[in-house]
Amino acid sequence: MNLAKQHIDVGLFSTKRDEQLAFWQQTVGLPYDHMGKVGGGVQQHRHHMNGSILKMNHSRDPLPAAAPSGIVGLEIAREGLAAPQRLADPDGNKVSLVPKGTNGVEGIAVLLRVNDPVAHDRFWTEAMQFERAGERRYRCGDSLIVIAEQGKVERSPEWRGPGYRYTTVQVWDCLAEYAGILARGGTSGGEPRILGETVRYAFVCDPDGNHIEISQRASLTGGKL
Repeated sequence: MNLAKQHIDVGLFSTKRDEQLAFWQQTVGLPYDHMGKVGGGVQQHRHHMNGSILKMNHSRDPLPAAAPSGIVGLEIAREGLAAPQRLADPDGNKVSLVPKGTNGVEGIAVLLRVNDPVAHDRFWTEAMQFERAGERRYRCGDSLIVIAEQGKVERSPEWRGPGYRYTTVQVWDCLAEYAGILARGGTSGGEPRILGETVRYAFVCDPDGNHIEISQRASLTGGKL
């Protein structure tokens, strides 16, 4: 995969705007970048996270009662920590600040619960072309996908729902990467589309239906979409 950025981004949805912003900015200490409107009454509040972006998507309307995604936690590397700090945001989403380098976490690690680790191993290494970085650990740039536990994960066609909902991989060519992932055994979660002059994006799904955004962002690629 031809990455335009060596970091995975993470998106969550919430109806608790002020509480979430206070948590991620003050408790976790993530620098605020900017807010963008993504349609459907949703404002995306973007925060810097070791090169990755934490997207706190605030919905003005109640969110669909979708089953939880397979994303069960987030680890963020932090210089100067002596031990991990385990936290939970106002909606109960788990996040840990960990000493940089802990279990190979240099930037962030996205923790998954999965139905079938073998299917996920095949998906992350073959369809997504991530590097295997240890048992049940997969590297994209300096970010990690970690199979943290095996358990029941319900597939949901709805990517907008409470909690952690999706990850984003920034690429140079959305159309080429989307087609390549499907050709290598991935499944579509949403065909390519363009948002203004900002981004061309599509979604693919992992074996449990978790959505992964394949994003070609003009600010990163320096070209037209």
